[in-house]
Amino acid sequence: MPRKQLPAASSVEAGITRVIRPLVLSCLVATAAVALTPDISAADEGGVSFWVPGFFGSLAAIPQQPGWSLATIYYHTSVSGGAGVAFARESEAGKIPVNLSGTLNASLTGSGNIGFIIPSYVFGTPVLGGQAAVTLVTAYGCTNASVNGTLMGILTGPNGNSIPFTRSDSIANSACGIADLIPQTSLRWNNGVNNYLAYLTGDVPAGFYNPNSIANMGIGHSAIDAGGGYTYLNPKVGQEFSGVLGFTYNFLNPATQYQNGLDMHFDWGASQFVTKQLLVGVVGYAYRELGCDSGVGDRVGCFQSQVFGAGPQVGFNFPVGNMQGYINLKAYKEFAARNRADGWNAWLTFAISPEAPTVPTPHQYQGAHVASTLR
Repeated sequence: MPRKQLPAASSVEAGITRVIRPLVLSCLVATAAVALTPDISAADEGGVSFWVPGFFGSLAAIPQQPGWSLATIYYHTSVSGGAGVAFARESEAGKIPVNLSGTLNASLTGSGNIGFIIPSYVFGTPVLGGQAAVTLVTAYGCTNASVNGTLMGILTGPNGNSIPFTRSDSIANSACGIADLIPQTSLRWNNGVNNYLAYLTGDVPAGFYNPNSIANMGIGHSAIDAGGGYTYLNPKVGQEFSGVLGFTYNFLNPATQYQNGLDMHFDWGASQFVTKQLLVGVVGYAYRELGCDSGVGDRVGCFQSQVFGAGPQVGFNFPVGNMQGYINLKAYKEFAARNRADGWNAWLTFAISPEAPTVPTPHQYQGAHVASTLR
């Protein structure tokens, strides 16, 4: 019985190995779009961070097929937060008087629908013994955010007099336009079933941003993020696991004089190739702000945040002429949030990348195990 199974296993292994290289870039380009999630999620200033968990997923550290690739994505997100997040968001937008000492009994809700166009290029010449790639994430879409509740406290007058203050807050803003630009560069190395990643990315604040609005497409400040990752891939059984750890340094927001603290994030994914074309799996993330927020515009104190998320994924690859097509659907449900609005998000991806040759060369894939599986 085992002898009869070997040819089938070998066939599946060869099929997975051949399609996995172009498929990897599609997966990575798809997840890269999450970094442009609209300004309705929460952490840091007004509950918003540069890094949106889920940036990386399955196959994150696998070397890719050299050449140009393009991904288009439809992304939807829906979140809600309590009084702390609502107060932070109103403070950021200048909706709360500076001379008020009080509390806001309110909630925040938000949603967004975004379209992404993401070109990427993988170099064929090795760099530092690894494979270099560059990606640029661009997007256009609309976001909506609202706060409903009651603001109560004490106003301090010019002569030090105290005046009771009560206000019913019902604020709703929407924003449509381009999002911030997210350039990224990366290096990947392969050693058998072990694969390694180093990346550098950041935020170019070119998107629509209004400091007086509670809904925006940009975050209003620059940021730089760096990290590394690992992928275990066994093409013989079609199984993989990936994890990527990174840290974000946020620059001062010149419009609000607010600076977010240092952020840490860990994204992971695991998948199983059911066939050489179909994969199923799970994805997840952990996010936590390590440093305290600061700046003269900070009215909420340290405001450290955290959130966890997990959900399913499914992907299907298919030929498109002499290119490789890939469709992916994944979703996250968030939990254990602190100082951050949470909810769920999902995105549908269609990507096209170069197809791997039938018999790859070591220079292209830099992995003897890959070439040997196709002999």
